[in-house]
Amino acid sequence: MPRSQPRKRATIREVAQATGLSPAAVSYALRGMQVSEETIERVRQAAAELGYEADPIARALASGRTGMIGLLCGSLEDLWQQSLAVGIGRALRDKDRYALILDAAGDPARERTLAHQLRDQRVDGMIVQPVDPAAALWADLAETLPVVAIGDALTGARTAGEVVFDNRRGVTMALEYLRESGHRHVAVLTSTRPSTPDRPADVHVTAEAERLGLRIDVVPAPQGLAATTEAACALLSSAARPTAAFCFSDSIAYGVYAAAGELGLDVPGDISVMGYDDHPMSGLLTPALTTVDWDIDGIVRAAVRLVVAAADGRTRRRRIIQEPALRERGSVGPPR
Repeated sequence: MPRSQPRKRATIREVAQATGLSPAAVSYALRGMQVSEETIERVRQAAAELGYEADPIARALASGRTGMIGLLCGSLEDLWQQSLAVGIGRALRDKDRYALILDAAGDPARERTLAHQLRDQRVDGMIVQPVDPAAALWADLAETLPVVAIGDALTGARTAGEVVFDNRRGVTMALEYLRESGHRHVAVLTSTRPSTPDRPADVHVTAEAERLGLRIDVVPAPQGLAATTEAACALLSSAARPTAAFCFSDSIAYGVYAAAGELGLDVPGDISVMGYDDHPMSGLLTPALTTVDWDIDGIVRAAVRLVVAAADGRTRRRRIIQEPALRERGSVGPPR
């Protein structure tokens, strides 16, 4: 049998002939520009019937846009950041954009390299959850493309928008809750590196601990489960073991649970554990993890709205502050 020929892609001229419009008018209608809603609907219906699909390369050349939004994550070993990337990718697709997702792996040098690569890929905009919010690169980058920051503001950068966490309130809420539960010696497990010591949450936790009369031990803990479990095992094996662990991500808290299990310790009897982002898995632990919720769905909506508006030339810089909410569960109790 003869092989069937592949179907030829319908052209914009054929859509124009079918609608009685000029190719230019059809092009505008397909992009939702400069024509009536009735014309847009008529053109899109004709395009669907003819099987017309816009050539992405031609569209990019004509518009100067690629339809791609870069998403630079601090560390995709963090389960909350994985959920954030999934949500942003889907929300961008609903806006006829595509996410180019890259992982800085918690490394400021890698973050710089990947940020420049996204710029060189000519993405229409970038969303970043920064490892190093004070890096000089952000100011230069924000001059060349729209940048939206999640979590922490980018020092000195004229960003297109910011969805920042009220870390002062979140840290205060967590430490006050531990103190009210009777704890005076708290380990703070953070993924912050010595090269990025000025992250707002880490700075504020020291000041708040002093105000509340708490003794704190700041413990570096990578986001990966195995490495975090190893760090937590060393902490919990100490003769001067703290009575509570406040973790700057739920993924880090999972490592504390794993370490407690390996050492035969009870949560919260021997060690109380508190997280900081309310990943969906946290409610399934035994006991369920007490944590701070930052409303990931609201963050996704806000970041996508800001970056799409900026990519479309509707530049109205906004700072959106995410307020924390305490999710009180069973992982915090009074010290023995």
